[in-house]
Amino acid sequence: MVLQSLKSHIFDDASKYATKWLCKLPHIIGGLRTQKSRATGYTLFFLIYGSEAILPIDVAFGAPRIQYYEEEEVEKSRQVDIDSLEEYCVVDLIQYARHVQQIRCYHDRNI
Repeated sequence: MVLQSLKSHIFDDASKYATKWLCKLPHIIGGLRTQKSRATGYTLFFLIYGSEAILPIDVAFGAPRIQYYEEEEVEKSRQVDIDSLEEYCVVDLIQYARHVQQIRCYHDRNI
């Protein structure tokens, strides 16, 4: 996925490609980590840190979660998220198993 994304961003014009990939890599990785997975329904960032990432575009355009930010409420919410993390992992495993089963059924029908 990283290589496919890099190819689409690097080879968009006839410029020199020598170091262009290095500039694009953080954006590609960030995009992949904040994109919801079809298999699990969660982003990689959420599964690692227990909350969704705040994107630069959210800050630039004043998304509601930025405008209405209150430290005390965020800390309470964060604690609930931490307490629920094990539950999220179990749900993630169930959704992943369901996804794998769908792929196997599709594969078995097309053999």
